[in-house]
Amino acid sequence: MDEETKKLIEAQAKAIADFRAANDKALAQKAEKGYVDAQLQERVEKLNAKIDEIGDSIKAATERLEKRIQTAGLFGPAAEGAEKELLVVEQFGATVGRVVSLEEYRSYRKEQVAYLRRGLVGDTMAALSEGSDPDGGYLVTPDTSGRMVKKLFESSPIRQIAAVQTITSEALEGTTDLNDVGAVTWVGETTTPTETDTPQVGKWRIPVHEMAVEPRASQRLLDDAAVDVEAWLSGKVADKMARGEATVFVTGNGVAKPRGFTTYTTAATADASRSWGTLQHVESGTSGAVTADELIDLVHELKPHFRAGARWVMSRRTLAKVRKLKDGQGNYLWERDFKATGSGLLLGFPITEAEDMPAVAANALAIAFGDFMAGYQIVDRQGIRVLRDPFTAKPQVKFYTTRRVGGDVIDFEAIKFLKIKA
Repeated sequence: MDEETKKLIEAQAKAIADFRAANDKALAQKAEKGYVDAQLQERVEKLNAKIDEIGDSIKAATERLEKRIQTAGLFGPAAEGAEKELLVVEQFGATVGRVVSLEEYRSYRKEQVAYLRRGLVGDTMAALSEGSDPDGGYLVTPDTSGRMVKKLFESSPIRQIAAVQTITSEALEGTTDLNDVGAVTWVGETTTPTETDTPQVGKWRIPVHEMAVEPRASQRLLDDAAVDVEAWLSGKVADKMARGEATVFVTGNGVAKPRGFTTYTTAATADASRSWGTLQHVESGTSGAVTADELIDLVHELKPHFRAGARWVMSRRTLAKVRKLKDGQGNYLWERDFKATGSGLLLGFPITEAEDMPAVAANALAIAFGDFMAGYQIVDRQGIRVLRDPFTAKPQVKFYTTRRVGGDVIDFEAIKFLKIKA
């Protein structure tokens, strides 16, 4: 841990202590008078916001430190060298559908830069794109697409916690056991084993859907040799796509786009009696509010093997409300995460902030809890295409960039919700 991060963590500890002192005072005042003075309430909210602000700074400082270590070549991509390049060439060959030599790949990379800057299509680009529709654009190299995917991972909260699989086909398929195998039997040397029940197996299929963004640049910027045009494109594309992904993985309806985990029907019934395809919710104890007891109940509705990898997902505003909650002994449910991830722990489980989660309101599924690695599957179709268009937005050059992605719930026992009482 560097000095900057250490100071930020100390500052966050002080902000948390100040917030809790002010919130305790507000709770006592409300119990005594039935209301909280406006000045005190404002102080509570400001201190709550300060915890978020410092948490964001801790995340940023940690990321900067990791990048400095990687740049120094102590671990990660900088240390891989030639072996990594050969792996990338193999990956590119799988994308274009034939074996690609190292020389061809290096030539394609150079020609890609010329295409992005001036619209020139070299011989290698043309050859490796044979059989595909050039009007749909040209494949970017794994180096460039890798930068985009890395930025997507850093910017898309659900992508960080869900299972992600890259494919070369139109859909990912899998199976799920819909019931448990019959009871285990213990067999001695002379004992005839009894037959166990055969589990029912359900199939799931997640198709990929095309998403497109269209960043623009001036020709003057593209002509500037000092500008890394591949890095520029990666940053612009990843930023726009991350925003779109963040929304659909939570609220997408599954029509020509991934299906979000909040769009399924939910019921208060337990796993044993709830039909597959329906997610479980626990209703809050107070109308229009998050309540502590039901958060505790929600944790224990999740099966133990899912709790090992479980986390909370909620918006920042909901997190601000959760920080004020206490248990029956007067202990705060939220606490610092000493791993310095910024958002803290709720009942000992990490928190992911996702701004597309519903706000706290009547009947809203405002908080999700579960093992998203087991419960939600993201599918990436290998290959990102870019089409340079210098004509339709003069004097700007448009880069129509497409990729294909899918997403859906695959285990309906792994994710649960707190539903706000009406």
